[in-house]
Amino acid sequence: MLEKEEIVSPNLEELKSHYHSIITLLGEDAEREGLLKTPERVAKAMLSLTKGYHMDPHEVLRSAKFQEEYSQMVIVKDIDFFSLCEHHMLPFYGKAHVAYIPNGYITGLSKIARVVDIFSHRLQVQERMTLQIKECIQETLNPLGVMVVVEAKHMCMQMRGVEKQNSITTTSDFTGAFNQAKTREESSQNNPVTQSFCHDALYGLQLIKAFHKRVTFFIIMGKSRILQGIKHVLQFLRYDCIFEVNH
Repeated sequence: MLEKEEIVSPNLEELKSHYHSIITLLGEDAEREGLLKTPERVAKAMLSLTKGYHMDPHEVLRSAKFQEEYSQMVIVKDIDFFSLCEHHMLPFYGKAHVAYIPNGYITGLSKIARVVDIFSHRLQVQERMTLQIKECIQETLNPLGVMVVVEAKHMCMQMRGVEKQNSITTTSDFTGAFNQAKTREESSQNNPVTQSFCHDALYGLQLIKAFHKRVTFFIIMGKSRILQGIKHVLQFLRYDCIFEVNH
């Protein structure tokens, strides 16, 4: 049985008072039975949904930082998250996908998910959250590269405004080997496996894609030695791929 989360804050009573006033201003009777405890419930909910302000994501990564000579991609995908849009304070929710290429150090896999949780438990915009996750991992672990992709649905677009229930917003950000604009030959000088794979994968992502029935397909043409790395990146982003090998 899950334990009930204990919410303790010096601001709890003041928040309760404000929510009591908001309910009254909306035209409701804040003293009727069904609403008597609502100000407290909402205050505690908001404190829980914004607890990321009081947590240090860098320290979370450092708490499980290990020296390891592994230099291939580490991918943690389909990380569920819920956040609050700072414009309307309505939820947006979805999945975050994170990849990094270690440069002598790795971190516990669960710590990547915790970093996503910390930044999502704040008033946010999806674009900034994507950037913050990337920068936190890059600054703390100093990997060869970081890739973050976030897919989300926004209640501020679904239940108000344009009311588009099926729209999905995708944001992405990259560093290092994932974001290099060099040719494959230049990239491969330092790391002939990971860097050339990442460069070619991003080249394919940007230039060779087709849409069919809302599914994105990529047709990748290249030498067999680089295709496996491209396939890993595209599968990480959950795209269907057709590979054609040029020997």
